[in-house]
Amino acid sequence: MDFLLNEQQKMIIETARKVGGEYGLEYWREIDAKKQFPTEIWKAICSSGLAAAALPEEHGGSGLGMLELAMIVETLAASGAGSTVGQLFMNNPIFGGVGISRFGTAQMKRDYLPKLVSGEMLFCMALTEPDAGSNSLEIQTFARREGNGFRINGRKIWITGVPQADKVLVIARTQKAEDVKRRTDGITMFLLDRDREGLSHTPIEKVGTNTLTSSMVFLDDVWAGPDEIVGTLDMGWHELLDVLNTERIVTTACLVGTAQLAIELAVKYAGERKVFRGAPIGSYQGLQFPLAEAYAQTETARLMNYKAASLFDSGLPYGSEANIAKLIAGHASAQATDRAMQTMGGMGYAKESYVERLWRDARLFRIAPISEEMILNFISIHNLKMPRSY
Repeated sequence: MDFLLNEQQKMIIETARKVGGEYGLEYWREIDAKKQFPTEIWKAICSSGLAAAALPEEHGGSGLGMLELAMIVETLAASGAGSTVGQLFMNNPIFGGVGISRFGTAQMKRDYLPKLVSGEMLFCMALTEPDAGSNSLEIQTFARREGNGFRINGRKIWITGVPQADKVLVIARTQKAEDVKRRTDGITMFLLDRDREGLSHTPIEKVGTNTLTSSMVFLDDVWAGPDEIVGTLDMGWHELLDVLNTERIVTTACLVGTAQLAIELAVKYAGERKVFRGAPIGSYQGLQFPLAEAYAQTETARLMNYKAASLFDSGLPYGSEANIAKLIAGHASAQATDRAMQTMGGMGYAKESYVERLWRDARLFRIAPISEEMILNFISIHNLKMPRSY
């Protein structure tokens, strides 16, 4: 077991640090206030090759792995972006990249992956539904057969990045739940044009992650051709899980970077701020200990995430590790951002301190893309072999 970075990984981290530094805290504060998509930094990420890290070389990628992608995301987050930058990677190298490179047709790979790598195309995924929530097997969106294709009808909620996306990975049932032997049967992934007739969307007002819109998506008799199926018709559930579990790795990476950044901002402030007896407030154990605990949680989450990514890159099961890492990272980012605000006192609540944005954005990821409670359910059932509770 080797915990040392190789030269290529060091170079990738340095590249990510340089790109992230060019679009630092002030850039993200400004576009957050405007609710503006981070076009400039995504172009820079793609131009530097960072978006291509885990994608195949034959289609313009770097042919590296999920481990390197995790390092890139956490470095960008720690350089000023915070957790929102992870959503850019979830939508594109994960939903678009992993989905297409692992399960897409040869034509999809040729047509879309090079444009994903260059930043010419953007992607998103429409899975979650108002009545199904975390229970993805209960989705009601249905693709009925018509001629050689399908007509899709349904509603999706909390879909990130729809207005900018060129393609939407839509998850639908192609067999009714009551007609299949196993609940996991009858689910199919489709890759559709975002501006396809019958597909509409409306934004949801929310607390944070303002630079990427979250939307309700409506599918009204949307046409899907047979060449737009990603993976196996009717048997896409386990293929979808590969996409979702790699999403966990990226989520953890952005939370680790967020926690690291929040701690650094708090330590810097505490080293400069003097209130009583002329000593910096950073000398008070009441401020030190919570930040030290957040640091310990952050390092633990990082290591577990690297393990999950390494297992994925080796073709081994990694779901438990990815979920555990995400759970710990959610706690770490919550502790780090909250205690950083507390360390700064009133200034922690001011936008000019930057921490309030980190706090708002990171809060989402204790709920999404999978809630802490669902992770604990998973660990109880799959790791501890306890009775199913739901």
